[in-house]
Amino acid sequence: MFVNLIDILGTIAFAISGVMVALNKKLDLFGILIIAFVTSTGGGTLRDVLLGVRPIFWLTDTNTVYIIIATTAIAIIFRKYLKMVSKSLVLFDTIGIGFYTIAGIEKSLLVNLDPVICVAIGTISACFGGVIRDILCRRIPVIFKKEVYATACILGGVSFFALRMVAPESKWLSIVPILVVILVRIAAVRYKLTLPSLYKQKGPSF
Repeated sequence: MFVNLIDILGTIAFAISGVMVALNKKLDLFGILIIAFVTSTGGGTLRDVLLGVRPIFWLTDTNTVYIIIATTAIAIIFRKYLKMVSKSLVLFDTIGIGFYTIAGIEKSLLVNLDPVICVAIGTISACFGGVIRDILCRRIPVIFKKEVYATACILGGVSFFALRMVAPESKWLSIVPILVVILVRIAAVRYKLTLPSLYKQKGPSF
């Protein structure tokens, strides 16, 4: 039940981030809906394919489709207010990766995967909806830049298993790792923390 709630919250957050990117690119209503949809379902679809889950979650759970449509409509209606929120795109994208990382890990545990693979699946689940969104909108995906993005998901996954070892029955088992992902990502944006770069100057270095 709690896993389903995490999925729903992640879907809403990613749908809003997709709408924000689509609006920035001045897409039409259909384009906005498509971008919101692929952002919300892309990572989860890849997760289900890797886990061998059939059919893909949103094909049978039509509530996911309705949630995306409703969220898209509400985000469009209140788009002016969303733009007033500082770093609104980063905020909703960060919330989305926090929820989807843990949802991916939880679903990986259902098929008894190794913790390392669970963290990898959680990271893929969290990041690849945004990758598809950015490619369709002709942007370099954030995960391929030096920003702390996938790293935040990995740290959240590690904290999940660390807490699971210490207190496997804790009610905070899912909440704390989600907060770790969100706080690490927000701190990285706020303080401009980045991963080491191979490129010391502009232009080709080869």
